[in-house]
Amino acid sequence: MTGTILFDPLVPWPIWAGLAVLSVAAIVLAGWKGLSGWALRALAAIVVLGALTGPVYQIEDRSPLSDIVLLVEDRSASQFLSDRSEQTREAAEKLASTISARENTELRRISVPDGRDNDGTQLMSVVSEALAEEPRARVSGIIALSDGRVHDAEQIPDLPAPLHLLMTGRDSDWDRRLSVSNAPAFAIIGEPVTLTLRIEDSGAVPASGAFAPLEISVDGAAPTTHQVPVGQDIELPVTLPHGGRNVIQFTVPKADGELTDRNNTALIQINGVRDRLRVLLVSGEPHPGGRTWRNLLKSDSSVDLVHFTILRPPEKQDGVPVDELSLIAFPTRELFLEKVDDFDLIIFDRYKRRGILPAIYLDNVAGYVADGGAVLVAAGPDFATADSIFRSPLAQILPAEPSARVIEERFRPVISELGNRHPVTEGLEPDTPWGSWLRQIDVDQRAGQLLMTGIEDRPLLILDRIGTGRVALLASDHAWLWSRGYEGGGPQLELLRRLAHWMMKEPDLEEEALWAEAQGQTMQILRRTLESEIGPVTVTRPDGSAESVTLEETSPGRFETTYDGPEIGLYRLKEGDHDAVIGLGPAAPREFEETIATASLMEPAVDMLRGGVLRLEDGLPGIRSVREGRPAAGRGWIGLTPRNAYETRSVSQTPLLPGWLVLLLSAALIIGGWLREGRR
Repeated sequence: MTGTILFDPLVPWPIWAGLAVLSVAAIVLAGWKGLSGWALRALAAIVVLGALTGPVYQIEDRSPLSDIVLLVEDRSASQFLSDRSEQTREAAEKLASTISARENTELRRISVPDGRDNDGTQLMSVVSEALAEEPRARVSGIIALSDGRVHDAEQIPDLPAPLHLLMTGRDSDWDRRLSVSNAPAFAIIGEPVTLTLRIEDSGAVPASGAFAPLEISVDGAAPTTHQVPVGQDIELPVTLPHGGRNVIQFTVPKADGELTDRNNTALIQINGVRDRLRVLLVSGEPHPGGRTWRNLLKSDSSVDLVHFTILRPPEKQDGVPVDELSLIAFPTRELFLEKVDDFDLIIFDRYKRRGILPAIYLDNVAGYVADGGAVLVAAGPDFATADSIFRSPLAQILPAEPSARVIEERFRPVISELGNRHPVTEGLEPDTPWGSWLRQIDVDQRAGQLLMTGIEDRPLLILDRIGTGRVALLASDHAWLWSRGYEGGGPQLELLRRLAHWMMKEPDLEEEALWAEAQGQTMQILRRTLESEIGPVTVTRPDGSAESVTLEETSPGRFETTYDGPEIGLYRLKEGDHDAVIGLGPAAPREFEETIATASLMEPAVDMLRGGVLRLEDGLPGIRSVREGRPAAGRGWIGLTPRNAYETRSVSQTPLLPGWLVLLLSAALIIGGWLREGRR
């Protein structure tokens, strides 16, 4: 029970002050004039002025509330290094017992997990959220058990009580860290890209050599070892061996006494792209489809196109000078003997034997395909004649033989069952029928994969592999009708683009492929195949343990599943003869960028309300009560500020000058003053 005098004025204070001034002036005047009743009149004025202030005596029935102490336990990844987790657990249990034994004190235990998306330790954010749920007037102290490696230290909350850091870790801790910078997302195949590596030691580093071993592995292959200096930036040129994702792993073996090797490995994933794709397009004669190929290839800025159109065959003699028909002479020897290997793709568009390209040149093209090149034949009516390009050394690589029949009928191209699974044509099947083509060259398939059919299910688009190279045959020269919108048109641009890029070995268009796409610690495992069934995929984790996962078919030829990786690092995938590697997690996890315990990051927040920083290695500190504003930490002790908070259960008020009493006193004093003056 507590009593307090309160004032609730009946008039605003400025008016009350004006009345008081007038009353004082009147009393002074009465005294100066020598009126005998001035003292009684002064008392009457005091009573009236006092009544106007509305004095009441307030009695509160208060119930004291306990103080609240926040015990914040850092459970982030860096807290599980060495014996920090055990230090935290033992200190938390002892502190909980000590604080709970204090009179009028409650304990709130809060855990700080790893931040999402590699955000690190968000200790200050967790403290802010905890303070938002507690009455600030009752918080008497905040005790944090942490290594001090917090990543939101600049977000200092408005602390209502002292913050103390009881730091885990040892003075003897030391660590070695590998970092990689300047790693691009994309790089050109065959051209070196420079990465900056640095091996850095921190903490109580023992005397050791100035060099450390560095292991470099590409796509999970056996690593190569190099001796590199410690504490210096190393410029390392790396050349990507293939297109698509290249996974490069840099590892420094763990040294004796090192705190952890979790930051000794860096995974870099770089997509390899071609600088320029060189395409040679040879058109046998001008026709509407020639512009289609040219527009397609010229629309891609990464393609260097060399296009030759034979405007007049050698047997045609019309008197027109040759220099008026061509800008330059057809450099057949240079293109088909000396520099044929410089091209990624050669397209023969309605080309027939005219004696311009000798058999030895075409035989060289066949060898170019076997050695890894690509040839696309877009067949026209000449493909079915005696001058067909099939009647040349190219016959040994072409997947189909012409039957000498040209079918001049309207038909709609159809994707075959195999084509629905092949990446070149999958997903192209329309909701509405495509526009018609008007001509098809009849061929008999000898090898390869049939992706599209035409009249009477005759082969229309066939792909094949020859050695390490690729060959495609399109048995019609009317694909250009789609680009003109004939009968609604069709996906001509997308079909020809996919076809050209498949021949140039783009990884995204491989028909037999196993790969994964990572998102944090989760990866989407994908398998593309022309088969109807696949076996389980074996996932080998960074620690060497293996697990089999089953994929489900999500679309024809495409199998998928989701896998959650339990740890950061390099994962190996294998299914049958296909394998792949992928890195999960960041290249350098933020929790392990710096691992040596420090108080420097939290000192601004600790010093704000005179808290303290003590090492748990030196023993658990004692707990004292300190007044607000006083130093709250010292050698071997930390302080909590009692808040003396309370809850008011009931309030009663008693007027000190009730109306009847004011009326009685003021009337008596005024009458007394009048009588005294009248007698005189």
